[in-house]
Amino acid sequence: MSGNSKHFLVSGGGTGGHIFPALSIANEIRRRFPEAKILFVGAEGRMEMERVPAAGYEIKGLPVCGFDRKHLLRNIKVLFKLWKSIRMAKNILKEFKPDIAIGVGGYASGPMLKAAQKKGIPTLLQEQNSYAGVTNKLLAKGAKRICVAYEGMERFFPEEKIVLTGNPVRRNLLECEASQEEARKAMGIDPEKATILIIGGSLGARTVNESIIGGLEKIGAVAEDVQVVWQTGKFYDQQCKEALEKSGVKNVIQMPFISNMDMAYRAADLVISRAGASSISELQLLGKPSILVPSPNVAEDHQTKNALALANRDAAIMVTDADAREQLVGTMLATVNDPEKLSSLSSNVECMALLNSAEHIVDEVMAIVGE
Repeated sequence: MSGNSKHFLVSGGGTGGHIFPALSIANEIRRRFPEAKILFVGAEGRMEMERVPAAGYEIKGLPVCGFDRKHLLRNIKVLFKLWKSIRMAKNILKEFKPDIAIGVGGYASGPMLKAAQKKGIPTLLQEQNSYAGVTNKLLAKGAKRICVAYEGMERFFPEEKIVLTGNPVRRNLLECEASQEEARKAMGIDPEKATILIIGGSLGARTVNESIIGGLEKIGAVAEDVQVVWQTGKFYDQQCKEALEKSGVKNVIQMPFISNMDMAYRAADLVISRAGASSISELQLLGKPSILVPSPNVAEDHQTKNALALANRDAAIMVTDADAREQLVGTMLATVNDPEKLSSLSSNVECMALLNSAEHIVDEVMAIVGE
């Protein structure tokens, strides 16, 4: 039975950090087996319900949602949705008949992969973070393989199932061949000036944006030598635009969203980012010096653990969310003017990169389905 006639189910989502790897894995399956059937299963109303069809794949949504740890009574509704999701998952398996179910984390993958394991369908998990998510920890016992991006994951998973593959990232980021100067010209910024790129995710990052607003005067004072490309996210666009206009600072280019991230990364000497797994994998593969500001609003504070995995190896600088308003702007301006520091951050982070992750993960998938 060739890979072309097999059925692959991919489940997970909730954030871009889960969706990008899922799509990279699906694209690699499709590249090898153009006729293979691929079905995604996500959470209703979440980002994957738009992103996945836009990438050309079919997706079914489950009503599953996360537990509310603050308001326990609200979880009666959560449990009902979970029960409903498990029933729907069983029907999806009956109709689609997958040869394997691949889980990329996030609560959408819980009911789907649990149902697959109960039915005896082999499952593979992909864990993006250095601190394993709840869903993957619960599913680990029944999984055939667990693909991870960090050393030391036997703290969470059975050692014999772990394969170190890294996190897949968007292909166009790695294929961009523009020089730094060409990238800056393409972005419409000064090709001569040291460049700081600030990315807060598609929705933005409040603390990072407020830290920049508070430090606009300091940034304006180094206008001769430094420029800042500031992606604020759609949510904070208006507030940041107004603050920038009011300040009169000219060396900050603000936008809600950057569509050509390949050029933006190439243009930058230093990147300011949250510490989500996808962002970190991109920084590693591109060898970019960075200052990481972990989001405190994520499960098990996993972004802090991701950031520490780099900071402890001098592969990134970490500024906590609580300290960012005081320290971020000063730290970034000092770092971008320190060629030795930039160079050591760059070589140390590049050493941590794991190449061709999607290919390695699909090799494991195919080994399980008996290619």
